[in-house]
Amino acid sequence: MTIKEFHQYAKQKEKELDRLYNDILPVKVGAIAKRHFQDNFRKGGFVDGGLTPWPATRRQQSGGKSAASRYGPLLSSRTHLMRSVRDVPGRARTTIVSDLPYSRIHNEGGTIETHPNVTPRMRRFAWAKFFEAGGGGKKETEVPAEALKWKKLALTRKAKLDIRVYIPQRKFIGASRELEERISEKIINETRKVLGK
Repeated sequence: MTIKEFHQYAKQKEKELDRLYNDILPVKVGAIAKRHFQDNFRKGGFVDGGLTPWPATRRQQSGGKSAASRYGPLLSSRTHLMRSVRDVPGRARTTIVSDLPYSRIHNEGGTIETHPNVTPRMRRFAWAKFFEAGGGGKKETEVPAEALKWKKLALTRKAKLDIRVYIPQRKFIGASRELEERISEKIINETRKVLGK
């Protein structure tokens, strides 16, 4: 191989590597990352140096027999949150996003504060829940605690309620050692393929 041939060979490999790093790898790495983050939903926790399980939800802790109580945290029959995880490949980079309005609060955890108006319809609903919980026709001492909660809502004089709900962190997108290892392995293998030709 002459110097001129080697120079042409080096330029060709440089072009191939440039195409690999800027166009091909962002798509492949994005697919790997998307699959990894969607697997977090199937495993019920975040994988980073081992599985960190998500806190159980109230519907799971209640031990009900409904279909909803059988699903894990952040899962439902439609799996909206899991399906919202997508990769956006760019030039020499990939971004993993979940653009649902509630994905950030689940991923990072936090407190939601809201102030709904107390409407007549809400009061009727509260009375219905009061009777459903076993509060109808019983003396005040025999009424279950949940029924009393609904009765207080039905009889409140407030025009607006102050509701504060804490959502625990159930991280599903973020830095992960296992993912970094997979991505590094993929980059090395793809680079070797290009250089080995």
